[in-house]
Amino acid sequence: MLGIIWVYSRRGSHLPTLKNRIFQGCLMVTFGAMLTNILSTIMIYQCDQVPMWMTWTVTTVYYVLTPLMGLAYFLYTVSVIYTENGQLKKVIGVGIIPGVIYVLLVIANPFTKQLFDINLSDGYVRGDWVAATYLVFYAYCLASIIVTVWNYKRIDRKIYHILAAFPILAVVVIVVQQIYPNIILSGSAATCALMIIYLHLQNKQISMDYLTNVPNRQELLNMLELMISKTPDRRFVLVVVSLRDFRQVNNTCGQQMGDEFLKEFCRFLSSVGPAGNIYRFSGDEFALLFTREGEKQIRQCIDQINQRMQQPWQMEDYRFHLSCVTGIIRYTGEGESLEQTVSAIEYAVFRAKAGRYGQVCYCDKNMLEELERRRRVIQILKDSLSEQSFEMYYQPIYSVKSGDFHYAESLMRIPDSPIGPIYPSEFIPIAEETGLIVDITYVVLDKVCKFINRLLEKGIQVGSIHVNFSAVQFSQPDLVDKVLEIIRSNHTPMSAIEIEFTESTLAESTEVVTEFALRMKDNGIKMGLDDFGTGYSNIATVINIPFGTVKLDKSLVRAAMDKSLSALAVKNLSYTFKQLGMKVIAEGVETDEQRSLVEGFGVDQIQGFYYAKPMPGDDMERFLLEHERR
Repeated sequence: MLGIIWVYSRRGSHLPTLKNRIFQGCLMVTFGAMLTNILSTIMIYQCDQVPMWMTWTVTTVYYVLTPLMGLAYFLYTVSVIYTENGQLKKVIGVGIIPGVIYVLLVIANPFTKQLFDINLSDGYVRGDWVAATYLVFYAYCLASIIVTVWNYKRIDRKIYHILAAFPILAVVVIVVQQIYPNIILSGSAATCALMIIYLHLQNKQISMDYLTNVPNRQELLNMLELMISKTPDRRFVLVVVSLRDFRQVNNTCGQQMGDEFLKEFCRFLSSVGPAGNIYRFSGDEFALLFTREGEKQIRQCIDQINQRMQQPWQMEDYRFHLSCVTGIIRYTGEGESLEQTVSAIEYAVFRAKAGRYGQVCYCDKNMLEELERRRRVIQILKDSLSEQSFEMYYQPIYSVKSGDFHYAESLMRIPDSPIGPIYPSEFIPIAEETGLIVDITYVVLDKVCKFINRLLEKGIQVGSIHVNFSAVQFSQPDLVDKVLEIIRSNHTPMSAIEIEFTESTLAESTEVVTEFALRMKDNGIKMGLDDFGTGYSNIATVINIPFGTVKLDKSLVRAAMDKSLSALAVKNLSYTFKQLGMKVIAEGVETDEQRSLVEGFGVDQIQGFYYAKPMPGDDMERFLLEHERR
């Protein structure tokens, strides 16, 4: 049993941590104690045929190792519980003192005969101090229990029960052995204890990926943390290879074939990458950790990967091409934390997928600064969300027929922050990527409702104010209920709210958006399609959704200014939407020439800098009052 544990434990975590080293030490001490126990027993019974010095030597080693099994288990317990280096050293330093004293007692035994004596006339004779052998073992088992119970609050409950179980088991077995001295159970007890530890704390399934049989993401994180904390000046290069469109393999060939491909791809990486340092980073991503290799070897490895991905993969009857992107970060030992290192490599992969940096993206100083700014923007968004301190701006929308400004678009702004103004082009994509946009939109809707109520209380006429919804918003199962709850709780007229979303949202979630639009229409809330003409949807899709307005993207207005054919197309689009009962809004109008052009197209409303820029709520209120008096 001990041999099986030993073999399998060698295939587990290869992290050079104190815990792993002590576990291997436990195995060696236990194996040595069991082996010398058996040999010593045989030699004592055959002392007339075995050289006396050999019997003495083996028995002495047995006396050293057997009680020190308790010390080994105590040290393992301490290494699991204490992670602070200073505290760990202190506990270990105090803990080994009884063991050292006992070892000195064993070394002196050939002269003192206090523990045992072996001679031809009497055979094996126990000494007066033989009880120390058991007391040392008991003491370390008790110490293991005390340390575990003392740190009850700082360790996981599962680990707590495991650490408490094996010393109690060892004590019980030795008590039984004291009652029945002819039965030797110490080896069995130690093996059972090691089995418990291995299955729950050292099992290779904890550190290895079950499919590819390489270390998993957690093992990589543990390795990086160990390298950064133990040798902060040591440099390394981390490379993450991310497969593109791997889902198509599963969809086309089946998941079983997809799994076989991942195994094959991992074997390829293991053949060209750093030996023993290939990790499965996530589902279709693999990490390569270069700790000793030079720049030339790293580049050669990346080139081999790129060259291989240009060739087809053959899996049984299936033949297909796949591409990959690569993110690379070089740890320089300049104080980067584990979290910063992992975030940086993930950001490099993200940028590589975006295509801005090509298939291979090096996370250089500029990208790290960009990542740091992104972190700060995320924190600012979280803080602003918790305090609901977003500033709302409103851009008036001009009605061509009546000449008034009873409509407006709401726009969230962060004009002032610890890092200066943050523009929507920066914070909106980040909010969408992090999912913060969901709660931000609810806060925006609430603020818009309160602003509408404020205008109505002052007698200012309000047609409707547009609120933009992101595609992420439509992933929420309770979206309809949440929207209605916010509007009703503010007692805002339903007709005063118009929800806008873009063509990309419509293309990504056509069925969900359609159902949402119908529910909103039933409750009297208007719906609008924003940025039409950016190339995501078609007329047939738009017709099937009850839009009240369609907003022509500013790119269409500019194209119409440049080419007569574009102008004709935009004019016909405008006419078609109007015939379908929708109002047409032209956005991005900045000059009188553009205004004249879109009015000629027959649009109903115009939005742009020509009439007004986005403005804070107080300025918007004054703007509306001034135009109502005219």
